[in-house]
Amino acid sequence: MDGCRDLFWENEGTDEKALASFTGFINESTLLDLAGRFSDTYRDLAKTSTDHFLVTPVTALPSGKEKGKFLSIDVGGTNLRVGIIELLGEVGSGSQNGKERVEKIKRSHDKSWPIEDHMKMDKAEDLFAWIGDCIAEVITEAIQESGDTASSTPAFGDELPLGITFSFPMAQTNLSEATLLPMGKGFAITSNLNLGNMLLAGYSRHLSPTPNSSSPPSKPRLPRIRIAAITNDTVATFVSLSYAVKSAPHSRVAMGLIVGTGTNATVPMPPSSLHPKKQSHVSDATTVVINTEWTIRGTDKPLNDLNLKTKWDHELDANSEAPGFQPFEYMTAGRYLGEIVRLAFVDLTSVPDANDAGRRIPNPELPDAFKVKNGLPTRFLSEVIASNGHETRIMELLEEKWPSKDPKRPFWNQPRVGLLRDLELAVQMRSSALIAAACVGLLDCVGDIRVERQDGATPLLPDSQNGGNNQKQEEELVIAYAGGTISQYPEWKDTCQKWIDKLVAHGPWNKGKKVVLREALDGGIVGAGVLAGMTTIA
Repeated sequence: MDGCRDLFWENEGTDEKALASFTGFINESTLLDLAGRFSDTYRDLAKTSTDHFLVTPVTALPSGKEKGKFLSIDVGGTNLRVGIIELLGEVGSGSQNGKERVEKIKRSHDKSWPIEDHMKMDKAEDLFAWIGDCIAEVITEAIQESGDTASSTPAFGDELPLGITFSFPMAQTNLSEATLLPMGKGFAITSNLNLGNMLLAGYSRHLSPTPNSSSPPSKPRLPRIRIAAITNDTVATFVSLSYAVKSAPHSRVAMGLIVGTGTNATVPMPPSSLHPKKQSHVSDATTVVINTEWTIRGTDKPLNDLNLKTKWDHELDANSEAPGFQPFEYMTAGRYLGEIVRLAFVDLTSVPDANDAGRRIPNPELPDAFKVKNGLPTRFLSEVIASNGHETRIMELLEEKWPSKDPKRPFWNQPRVGLLRDLELAVQMRSSALIAAACVGLLDCVGDIRVERQDGATPLLPDSQNGGNNQKQEEELVIAYAGGTISQYPEWKDTCQKWIDKLVAHGPWNKGKKVVLREALDGGIVGAGVLAGMTTIA
């Protein structure tokens, strides 16, 4: 980190104290302390909370033998994706580098749509009617491509199994049903809804009134859809990589991780580690895959205890759609990184108020977009600011996108461009370091590794893990990851992996352990298809 932090101070006019408030804690000692505190918090929430560590119906991983064609959809915080997934079962050599996915899984007719802000604010019926329209569009195109438009029997039969990935909290007791909980990420839906019924209702208007009704070739008769599996995006990511890459004797997928518009994680846990109300329908299972919801209120206790939030974090939280709802997400996920940078930049470029010497106001020359909530998109930071090595070029791009109000007095100059770059880097580095500490803490919580506590106490482990880390051969624990922030933000993934390596290597208990981030490409849509396949395997 020291080499990266040197970048923060090289630009004249940079507020070092402000930047240090984002990055001053990023060192091995503090992150180790933070990881231990995360572990303790997660262990407590798993036992005491009914809002966190939600039980999913997934009590086994895919066998790799699953076969068939399935409709798959992925409803995220930013985009909707729909496609056809074909599972080919046991083929290939079982490679460990992820390339086997090409052989085991075929995808076709993938389409993606942005979920516009007005859709997020619509009534639930309107949102799911639009999703139904998108599903019908993909199925129609697939049938038309097959040349089977005139057949009285749909190309996919009368019924097409559907796997759904939904990137929001859900309550589930079986794999094909889910009750949608308050959504977050800018969505207005707050009531408990039956997700499967809402999707079927949204799609139903595209079905012919009777099986024998005639339809013109341009509008082929569409099959019914059957909800085969509903899951969270982290569970889907976890399952997709488990299917695509066979486990080796000393390598297994231990965790699913999403860092995109939002962030979440999933791990297998024994039911005995959970709140009694969450154990009833999985009491016979040895382990169950858990949707941790690791950003919801209460998960930020370690951040509060160590005083790691800046004034801009508090400001963003207070002005968010749901203040206090997902405080850890507000500091780490793609929906919010641009806003944190904007708030800090506006503050640090402010000027004294001519009418009140003790008050500062936004610089009058500041582009209007920077005065508006979410006016600085995270994508612009990652694609332009973080990815461009020349300040002069960045200055040109900024002037092009947000022109100076007075061309004779350009707002964008080297100090301000340098400040924006430094803030972007600081916020990015903090996000990756916090997620690294949370990953290590979660793996400690379930007993896969041990984190040394600051007080020297022996790390806590589930009873099944006591006495255990003396294996002679290295064990690789894979974190299956997906999401635009971790995948597309320069240096984010490498920085996160670096801190994971350092924290896992600290102390004698993890000798022979290696935790590896490995991408589950398009894990949301692939995992939904895999889970659908798990419900139909002979």
